[in-house]
Amino acid sequence: MAMLKNLFPFAFLQKKDVITLVIYIVAHLLIGTVAGWVFGLLDGIILVGWIFGLIGWVFGIYVTVSLVLCVLDYLKVLK
Repeated sequence: MAMLKNLFPFAFLQKKDVITLVIYIVAHLLIGTVAGWVFGLLDGIILVGWIFGLIGWVFGIYVTVSLVLCVLDYLKVLK
């Protein structure tokens, strides 16, 4: 559990109510969307575009896992 908290620090911020959870969910979605657009644009660069595509893919997975951990932490599934 300590390793998850170190890898995904924003997923384990204190959430007092549903409104805070919704704000965290919207923030995760906005960050993922903006980063996806940026990495998508950089993916078009010749010769190094595949690197940006790979980084964007890994970042998208990271944001998705962080979002799931955020919800699970709010529901007190994780201890």
